[in-house]
Amino acid sequence: MQNNTNTSEKKEQVILVGLVTSKQDKNQIQDYLKELAFLVETAGGISKKHFIQKIEASDSKTYVGSGKLQEISIYVKEEKIDIAVFDDELSPSQIRNIEKALGCKILDRNNLIMDIFARRAKTAHAKTQVELAQYQYLLPRLTRMWTHLERQRGGIGLRGPGETEIETDRRIIRDKISKLKKKLIHIDKQKNTQRKNRESMVRVAMVGYTNVGKSTIMNRLSKSDVFVENKLFATLDTTVRKVVIENLPFLFSDTVGFIRKLPHGLIESFKSTLDEVREADILAHVVDISHPDFEKQIDVVRQTLAEINSADKPIIMIFNKIDLLKSQNDDSEKLNLEELKKTWMAKENNPCVFISAKENANIQDLKKLLYRKLKKIHAKRFPYNNFLY
Repeated sequence: MQNNTNTSEKKEQVILVGLVTSKQDKNQIQDYLKELAFLVETAGGISKKHFIQKIEASDSKTYVGSGKLQEISIYVKEEKIDIAVFDDELSPSQIRNIEKALGCKILDRNNLIMDIFARRAKTAHAKTQVELAQYQYLLPRLTRMWTHLERQRGGIGLRGPGETEIETDRRIIRDKISKLKKKLIHIDKQKNTQRKNRESMVRVAMVGYTNVGKSTIMNRLSKSDVFVENKLFATLDTTVRKVVIENLPFLFSDTVGFIRKLPHGLIESFKSTLDEVREADILAHVVDISHPDFEKQIDVVRQTLAEINSADKPIIMIFNKIDLLKSQNDDSEKLNLEELKKTWMAKENNPCVFISAKENANIQDLKKLLYRKLKKIHAKRFPYNNFLY
């Protein structure tokens, strides 16, 4: 696994903790913890064991209850675990109590996701967005003093705001947040100017759950070389390319992937990135149809689009990774895909296309669908060019 840290570093040993409650059953939490394990892998750690507690609601003091926490504590000490990652956001008091009991680094899901964003941020824009979200996350948690973090040592959950600021008082943290917000406003103005310069062109923005293949599709359609990796949040910065299908030019953008429980601070910080979605003429919703929970991932994306007031835009559904649909033989695989096509084309109000961007399968079908949608918008926007059609 390649990452931004020294490859010779010992990977941190991690346990994952989740709850079965009245709001989520055992199958759901097992799926959530699988995703959490993928997040840990993306951050550079090794997931050693999952702990699941059945409880009506999370315990206000220890999240899992004192009995379960003692069981986890024994395992942590015996196996020399470095980090315990919890699937939900923890309060400062919960973190303090759990940390005292386990004696290892404690992270919640939000902290882990922001750590990955910090690792993946390449441009000044993305770095500023992530740093702002991290400081906003840190501010209400200053009461626990962060002594366990040992920021000079490094590791998962420890990237981001600098070593010296992390132990300063709220006033200095607020000053830092204020400066970062001003910096983002300046960058956002530049981004808005860039978008205004492109206003005349029809714009298509790809959206989707993280790691569904958006960057690969971008590379296929634009013949560009956008970074692709089988990791969550491989790219954070919006990539915009000019693409021409037959005689129609348009701007095609690849935006940051969504995920379940995406921290609100990140949504706010990445406002300018998400403006590409808000201002698009068409949204291309990319789905990993090979994922066992792709329907739930579709729901997460739709909920996020609703949160940023973009749910009512024209949408095309791109079901990607048909090459990964596994079955016992080719005939049943084909039947499985045909059944999925019939099901989704019947239930969806939006046009659908089924492709494999990696294998270049049915990319022409995607181009034809895009062309039909683009042609209608182009004809309205540029009626004097109708002779082109």
